[in-house]
Amino acid sequence: MSENHNLLAEQRRALILDEVRKRGGVRVNELTRRLSVSDMTIRRDLDALARQGAVEKVHGGAVPVAEASAHEPGFEAKSTLELSAKEDIARVAAAMAAPGSAIALSGGTTTFALARHLLEVPGLTVVTNSVRVADVFHDAQRPSAGSGRAGAATVVLTGGVRTPSDSLVGPVADRAIDSLHFDVLFLGVHGISVEAGLSTPNLAEAETNRRLVQAARRVVVVADHTKWGTVGLSSFAALEEVDAFVTDAGLSDGVRQEMEEHLPGLVVAGGQEHRRKD
Repeated sequence: MSENHNLLAEQRRALILDEVRKRGGVRVNELTRRLSVSDMTIRRDLDALARQGAVEKVHGGAVPVAEASAHEPGFEAKSTLELSAKEDIARVAAAMAAPGSAIALSGGTTTFALARHLLEVPGLTVVTNSVRVADVFHDAQRPSAGSGRAGAATVVLTGGVRTPSDSLVGPVADRAIDSLHFDVLFLGVHGISVEAGLSTPNLAEAETNRRLVQAARRVVVVADHTKWGTVGLSSFAALEEVDAFVTDAGLSDGVRQEMEEHLPGLVVAGGQEHRRKD
């Protein structure tokens, strides 16, 4: 972790989080020296990371949060995290949806942000198992929403059992998805890693996500940098099944290099955008 006087807060916190994960903990005095910032700045960074649930503060520093692989945060809890990163990701990913195409959006707060940007793409057919995503399109088509939107999307909401993240999963959703075919799937994930691929803490959601991946000609994962290295209870797709991975600029250099080795379709949104193609 090299010194840099001009790091933005989000970049600095990403470096701190990367260091916590690699070393199993950090000390405030070490970080002040390495990042050339004040003790108070580092403590504010650790406070922010602790509020996000990314680290646990201890006397003189911070350590990783020991989160169970089956723990599934609710939609409201996740919606407050990495807001600017999700907007950057959503803006770039929306450009990957061609007018008039059939797309699918999984559940999650990043796909929720993406849905708002997709309102400007004309003629879409949108299949989703997310109640929140469906509401974005529904609300935009109300008379009170105005007439400035592009051609209204046709939205197909799968049935199923509602999860804490407001996704519909289970046999009903799976059967509906099995009969469909999408040009592009925009997929939010709980975790992504080299060993586990794409994973989620919810077993039923894993199976529904697996069906979504199988029904798509192209799979685009949309997830902020904190999801890299996270592993949920159940894996549902390998990295080789991902055509593009859109993330944010909060990556440290080491993490970005590791991701590029395993994800040739990596797209980094925000700041200086970077793309590496097959």
